[in-house]
Amino acid sequence: MRPGEGPWLNPRRVEEIYGLLSYAQRKEISGNRTLAIILVAILQLGLGYAIVTGLAYNVIKKAAQDLKTFDVEEQPPPPEEPPPPPKDMPKVPPPPVTPPPLVRMEAPPPPIQTVTAPPPQIPQVVPSPPPPPPPPRKVQSAQSARGDLRALFSADDYPAAAQAAEAQGTAQATLTISPSGQVVGCSLIRSTGNGALDSATCNILRRRAKFTPAKDSNGQAVSDTITTPPIVWRLEG
Repeated sequence: MRPGEGPWLNPRRVEEIYGLLSYAQRKEISGNRTLAIILVAILQLGLGYAIVTGLAYNVIKKAAQDLKTFDVEEQPPPPEEPPPPPKDMPKVPPPPVTPPPLVRMEAPPPPIQTVTAPPPQIPQVVPSPPPPPPPPRKVQSAQSARGDLRALFSADDYPAAAQAAEAQGTAQATLTISPSGQVVGCSLIRSTGNGALDSATCNILRRRAKFTPAKDSNGQAVSDTITTPPIVWRLEG
């Protein structure tokens, strides 16, 4: 049997086989280590990203809250610096001041007001209307158609109130006669002193007296006024 064959190997051959095995193991270990480094790096990057992202979110949130409650106060401008003091200048005396000459002003004379009187107003004279023509002259007075007016009264006309008072007296009246001869007015110019007798006097004359109307110069009937004779009221017996 040749050396290196059979159950026994050549020591050199064995060394070569171990060398190959060691290289393969080293290569496999080296590859696993690289993979482990990559995984660790990825894990660290993920953790770092998560930490950075969380911190950034908290920072942004806090900044937003600070912005909501932050009161911006405008800083006052810095005080202006006073100008530097002027350099010493030589004192120059002021120029002499000459007062202006006194000029006496005479007051102007007061203005003369000229008053112009308005022209006199001449009142307009309105001619008065001509007087109406005089009425036609009465040529005939009214006359009683029944003669004496005292005949119109009788003892039955004596008022009962006057009889009860035993009143007596004399009455006289002025009568207005219309153009138709009627008595349209009666006024006493002499009273009996008793109201019942005075009223009875005018009432009887208005009812019973009839007149022929007065006439003017043209023959037209006109109104007239006459005065009655005294009318005596006396109780008999």
